[in-house]
Amino acid sequence: MESSVLLAMAFDRLTAVCNPLRYAMVLTNSRTIKTGLLIFVQMLVHLMPLLLLFKRLSSCDPNVLSHSYCYHPDVIKCSRPSIKINSICGFVALILISGINIASIFLSNVLIIKSILSIASPEERQKAFGTHVSQVGAVAIFYIPWIILALVHRFRHNAPPYVHTLMSNFHFLFPPGLNPTIHSVKTKQICKAFLRLLPNTD
Repeated sequence: MESSVLLAMAFDRLTAVCNPLRYAMVLTNSRTIKTGLLIFVQMLVHLMPLLLLFKRLSSCDPNVLSHSYCYHPDVIKCSRPSIKINSICGFVALILISGINIASIFLSNVLIIKSILSIASPEERQKAFGTHVSQVGAVAIFYIPWIILALVHRFRHNAPPYVHTLMSNFHFLFPPGLNPTIHSVKTKQICKAFLRLLPNTD
């Protein structure tokens, strides 16, 4: 669901940068609502097969999870029957949803950068790059911890349990904690208020 929201944000930024005069016509309130509903339906389609496949599994000892939430690969490891179908289904869902979203976000960013570089005025180009940085930052703080978590879970089986726990909590808490800062750092009023909190170095 988060990656779909990031894709919607990328499309919003692509429209604002590449076709600003038609922005209000393209992104109407009804289309925004439909996009939100589509993201919700996509999430259900993504989760339902995994939940139905969980019903056939029974847990075995030890049934201690290494994550503080139900991370799919972590849960199926604690099951007694064959988990091959669950693993394949989870991998296919990951490729179909997140893989397509990542590719689409990357393509939209390439088109945005291409459009920004075609702007004649250096001042306008700098301003456009400044507003685009927050979008790139939001994507980076979501995908980088997620990729690290997946790599740790896949390849570091011998790592101490606290490594998995710390990485999962980092992935779970870091992006939503840092997102407001990234999106508000370009707001002048917030920057001025933050600078007033700093001690005077004169």
